[in-house]
Amino acid sequence: MKIFDRPGFPNPARIRIVLAEKGLEAQVEFVSVDLIAAEHKHSAFLEKNPSGVLPVLQLDDGTHIAECTAITEYLDNLDGNPTLTGKGPKERAVIHMMQKRAETGLLDAVGDYFHYATPGLGPDLQAFKSPEWGGRQEWGNRQRDRALGGMKYFDAVLQNHPFVAGDAFSMADITVFAGLMFADAAGIAVPEDCSALKAWRGKVTELPSVKNRSGQMFAADDLRRLGF
Repeated sequence: MKIFDRPGFPNPARIRIVLAEKGLEAQVEFVSVDLIAAEHKHSAFLEKNPSGVLPVLQLDDGTHIAECTAITEYLDNLDGNPTLTGKGPKERAVIHMMQKRAETGLLDAVGDYFHYATPGLGPDLQAFKSPEWGGRQEWGNRQRDRALGGMKYFDAVLQNHPFVAGDAFSMADITVFAGLMFADAAGIAVPEDCSALKAWRGKVTELPSVKNRSGQMFAADDLRRLGF
């Protein structure tokens, strides 16, 4: 199998954690895609994923699977023992519900703020953003506020459960973790009163599948290219 991704970015980090959790890292060839140069928005990559986003899983038969949830479902079920996406109907439903909330209420909101209210990944991607409109900065700031609201929501959830979707680590936890990783890079701090969320983050950071696979956003060469 091949994974088209870029180390240090939130969605690729999600799948790298999944691969580590399932013990599949040695079975995958990683192919780096230059996001800062907008390589993912050009025809060669769009043939693999018309949405133009990373990561993409390429199977041995040439099938391409995009979207982190779909990739996670595939990888988690390869061995017939899903540990991240749920086993029974109720468990699966709750995990998918929380996964969606983690994406829309946190990770996507941080991404919208980063790409529209900050310089984002630089000028090469500007042509692929939505057309300019009045109040763009204001709209981006609203997405920051939405992300902060998401953090408070998950803090409340984690006051009553050890993990985002209940008693076990799941793909929903991975998505929230990636959202916080992205928030660090975007300059959105976790609110001081979100003590449960902070404690959960510290616990997840020490998991073998997470440790050393998701630290500072962006590789050193990418930071230099962005002027940091």
